[in-house]
Amino acid sequence: MTRQLSSGLSGRVAFVTGAAQGIGAAVATALAREGAVVAAADVGLDGLHDTVGKITADGAVARAYRLDVTRPGEADAVLDDVERDLGPVAVLVNVAGVLRTGPILEMTDADWRAVFAVNTDGVFAVSRAAGGRMARRGDGVIVTVTSNAAAVPRMHMGAYCASKAASTAFSKVLALELAGHGVRCNLVAPGSTDTPMLRSMFTDDYGPRSVIDGAADRYRTGIPLGRIATAQDVADAVVFLASERARHITMQELLVDGGAALGG
Repeated sequence: MTRQLSSGLSGRVAFVTGAAQGIGAAVATALAREGAVVAAADVGLDGLHDTVGKITADGAVARAYRLDVTRPGEADAVLDDVERDLGPVAVLVNVAGVLRTGPILEMTDADWRAVFAVNTDGVFAVSRAAGGRMARRGDGVIVTVTSNAAAVPRMHMGAYCASKAASTAFSKVLALELAGHGVRCNLVAPGSTDTPMLRSMFTDDYGPRSVIDGAADRYRTGIPLGRIATAQDVADAVVFLASERARHITMQELLVDGGAALGG
């Protein structure tokens, strides 16, 4: 008889960045429902405490940690606190991300650096800090949430696309280097997802219907499945890759975009 694997997440400490809202909050909640002990991290404390409050109200275990992923050394210090408070971090999910839009020729140096500071440098800093601990223990999982925009050019999203592409390449190299230490690293690449980040892009002529149908003037293909993803759709993919059900999967990128990247 084939052995059915459980998620294997019960009692494991999961560290989630960007947990104050959107996909990060959904990931933290989904991991808690699987029995993980969640260390929820974000720079926005109000939203972070809201996430943790909802998790603990359901009887799960979670704790809030303020983290600015752009500050050198802060990831190491916060992880020290997490491991002292909760135990060894077994799962890292990098979700923290920012978006600044506009034509490349009008983009400022400050905007470019701000996007890379979170989306790329932040992934590097937190992954290095957590990955080092995991490698020494010979166990762990890192899942990084990127975007289908890492592979599909999007007008007026030059910095975002480039930063997500860099994080994708970095994460695959990290997976290769950590495989011998028993650490798996994978990526979840959402497309358009109903979050505050997406809603901030909507205008009178560019809204949910335009996202689903596509927009010829922006060279967007639309979403074949005919709906915008929810944060829970993305969280479900993260939980799978973090779980024992994915124990022989590493270096992979899972698109959760309803087919928008045409298989990408």
